[in-house]
Amino acid sequence: MLNTALLINLLGFSVGIALYGLLLVMVVRHRRAGERAGFDFLLLVTATLGLIWNLGEFAVFILKDFGTVPVSPWLLALSYSALGFLPSVVVHSTWKSADDASYRLRLLTISAYALSSFAALLNLISVITSGEAPSRASLRILTVGALVMLVVLLVLAFRQALEKKAVWVAALLVFAVSALHLSSHNDQSSWVVELVAHQSSLPLALAILLQDYRFAFADLFLKRALSLMLLALLAFALYVWAAVPLLAWHETHDRNDVQAAVIVLGLWIATALAYPKLHDFAEWLVDSVILRRTDFEMLKLEISAAVEKEDDPKDMLDAVCRRLKAALGSESAEWRKIDDSDEILPAVRLEPRRTTVFIPTVEGPFFEIDLWNLAGGRNLLSDEIQMLEAVALLAARRIDSLRVTNERFELELREQEFSKLAAEAQLSALRARINPHFLFNALTTIGHLIQTAPEKAFDTLMGLTKLLRGVLRSTGEFSTLAEEVKLIENYLEIEKARFEERLSVRIDVPDKLGTFRIPSLVLQPLVENAIKHGISENKSGGEVSVSAKLETGEESRVLVLEVADTGSGRVPSGFERAQGVGLGSIRQRLEAHYGAAAEFKIRGDLSGTVATILLPIGTQTQATAK
Repeated sequence: MLNTALLINLLGFSVGIALYGLLLVMVVRHRRAGERAGFDFLLLVTATLGLIWNLGEFAVFILKDFGTVPVSPWLLALSYSALGFLPSVVVHSTWKSADDASYRLRLLTISAYALSSFAALLNLISVITSGEAPSRASLRILTVGALVMLVVLLVLAFRQALEKKAVWVAALLVFAVSALHLSSHNDQSSWVVELVAHQSSLPLALAILLQDYRFAFADLFLKRALSLMLLALLAFALYVWAAVPLLAWHETHDRNDVQAAVIVLGLWIATALAYPKLHDFAEWLVDSVILRRTDFEMLKLEISAAVEKEDDPKDMLDAVCRRLKAALGSESAEWRKIDDSDEILPAVRLEPRRTTVFIPTVEGPFFEIDLWNLAGGRNLLSDEIQMLEAVALLAARRIDSLRVTNERFELELREQEFSKLAAEAQLSALRARINPHFLFNALTTIGHLIQTAPEKAFDTLMGLTKLLRGVLRSTGEFSTLAEEVKLIENYLEIEKARFEERLSVRIDVPDKLGTFRIPSLVLQPLVENAIKHGISENKSGGEVSVSAKLETGEESRVLVLEVADTGSGRVPSGFERAQGVGLGSIRQRLEAHYGAAAEFKIRGDLSGTVATILLPIGTQTQATAK
């Protein structure tokens, strides 16, 4: 008849050996660099004690079953003593991981180790005096001690989160029940009692891992441990509820060893095929339920959305640091700028207390994010490193994009500034060409008057003084229409002194238009050319008229400026070829200020010549004039 309790014990010790062996291998492989030993004391002690207990009990189980070799009491004393030290390690890990660790917790830890040592001593004395092990007194002391430690821990560690308390409370309670059962020496218990009694080392190990090594080893160990445990349970279930009934039924008719072999092999294959699903379930259980790790795909989407919202690299890096700190349980997350370097840096660098993430921008300066002291002394797994590499690329591409945008914006600003400076230089050069041209003609007129009419020359000189004072006072690119008309009037007074009755003047500019701003000295060259090409070339002289009017359309307003003369009606060729000093400069200045919005035209016939300037009146004109 199948003994389920014995089968459970055999399965439990086998799984225990595999799990504690796996934990010991991880402790050795992941030892801290830069230290002589580098092994973590609590994990090393946990793995060693668990292996001694499970190996000892497994050996005892095999020896009892075969019955050829007597069980050594020293082996029993060693295995039970190892089991007795595991509760002390749980208390030690509670003290180490407590946020408000005090001397009382430290004293409790010392007391726990002393109690375990005393229990081990009792086992040793029992072997020496009576040749039996374990000592019932030692097991009862461990039972009472586990309960006392549980109560004291609840009092001293009352500030710990309920989740942490539940872990070590359950582990110590299981151990107390186990020690109480083992002290009775009752081998006829149910399989449930046997499971709790002989496999109490597994909850103790899980308690130690989850308290102080939640991320450093739990995420590495638990997935494999749970996968192995689930696989063992599946194999046990298939054996008890499938293999045993089928083989028993097989014995009731003609035996066929091939059929029996097929049944066993089929169950083995079913177990092997189920393992990937069991492992996936173990990973989900550890990540989502036990460790409650962040969904990295969602995290990358959140970080991607966050970096796209920021227009400044500093604000963007701050947002990335905040999210990585929360997701990885880092004590602090900071970014820093590094100088250009020819050294090729890895995307993620792992150090004992710091994880550095390099932001691989196209060009320097570069940035790095430092994540300090991950929760529980955890190490990053491969999927977490891949997540950090992906986040680093997201941040780098966003920084490159912002840099390109800023460089393009700065380039546009520089180009606009260069265009503005070039236009101002061009306009300054044009004005410099206009003023000497006008001054030369004015001085020529005064020189002529000095020879013919000295008194009139003096009055003309005074008028020229007013004119030059007004011209020099108009230093801006724009002036009001009233100011321009005043300069023209002064100029015409000088010319009337020269031409006398041959020149008549008519100015028709309404006062309400005098506040409109127009380019400085834009009308004076037209008046000058009217006199030069119209009046001076006509023996009988003529009239020069200056007029202004405002034409209002549905969507725009246009200021119409006209300078007309009753001279020869010949349009200057210099205007058409844009080579004349005065007229050519007018067209260039209008194009510089207004582009295609302004218009300059000259028409002539037998009755004279009319020069017309059309200026748009609006925001551009007023803004440019300020």
